[in-house]
Amino acid sequence: MAADPPDTDPADRDPRERGLERRSNAPAVSPWLLIGCILLLGAVIYVVSALF
Repeated sequence: MAADPPDTDPADRDPRERGLERRSNAPAVSPWLLIGCILLLGAVIYVVSALF
């Protein structure tokens, strides 16, 4: 199967695939989620070090 030319939208493309393309511009992991996980990990390490 040949590749589609750039900037084309073939009629036989699955609409769900088009929806995934539209959402793929967002990052996979939110920066705030990453910062929150780092802070949570720091709090867990703090509590564990206080217990021992």
